[in-house]
Amino acid sequence: MHSQPMPSSSDALERIGQIDIYLLDQLQRGRIRSGMRIFDAGAGSGRNLAYFLREGYDVRAIDSDAEAIASLRALALRLTPALSSDAADERFRVADLAGFDGAAVASEAVICNAVLHFADSDEHFDALLRGAWSALAPGGLFFARLASNIGIEARVRSIQGARCELPDGSQRYLVDEARLLAATAALGGELLDPLKTTNVQNQRCMTTWVMRRR
Repeated sequence: MHSQPMPSSSDALERIGQIDIYLLDQLQRGRIRSGMRIFDAGAGSGRNLAYFLREGYDVRAIDSDAEAIASLRALALRLTPALSSDAADERFRVADLAGFDGAAVASEAVICNAVLHFADSDEHFDALLRGAWSALAPGGLFFARLASNIGIEARVRSIQGARCELPDGSQRYLVDEARLLAATAALGGELLDPLKTTNVQNQRCMTTWVMRRR
């Protein structure tokens, strides 16, 4: 009986692309399934979308950077041969997440990865979050990764409100546990996982926030 050869690391990388490892975890646990519509709120050039495009998911995305969206359209056309240029232009658009109305792209899964911490105020954070949430269908999965002060509270310096300087010298809008739990309740969401925070040698922290829309 012959076993199948294990895929090489290059084959695996080609298939999944540069997908965030915590988003990959949601996929492996069956929370993101074939047939779902995926919306990436602040997709950049599509680092988290290569797998979904290759596997034929219905993928939509916005970003405020026109060059990033042009790169994402090119990626989509390369990985999805049946996709037309007109369809790529429609599915991947230049738009500001703050004030975005996502009702027309109601999706079973919304990704908002490394976006919300670029808010410059509480009001801006709320607007970005509402824009991303507006694209989520009832019962859908919301996945966000964002900078937080969880575990390094004494090491960050407030610049203005929640906008802080981190030990690594970068400036981010930082949330804490209470802010995320309050936002979950206000949106009508429910946590699917406990908040999980990665501490990078006390220089910065990134929190994974996964919830379902009731």
